Amino acid sequence: MSSGILAMMLGVSTLLGAFGLFALLWGHKTGQFEDKHKFLDGALYDGEEELKDAVMMQKKREEIEKKKRDKRREDKRVMPD
Repeated sequence: MSSGILAMMLGVSTLLGAFGLFALLWGHKTGQFEDKHKFLDGALYDGEEELKDAVMMQKKREEIEKKKRDKRREDKRVMPD
């Protein structure tokens, strides 16, 4: 093989590797791999009713967290004189 082809192959493979590393780091930073309850919930909630209950519990948790965040925002506001 000529050295030009080898240099091009090396450059392309390095570029693809850098892209893959960037995608992996971005996914980790944004929490794409954080699904802690996926396998546990899959084993615990086998039926349709159990899945519906799990979805309702998750929605309730999210509502509670939203209320807590809203309350923290209200606490930081300053009353005008």
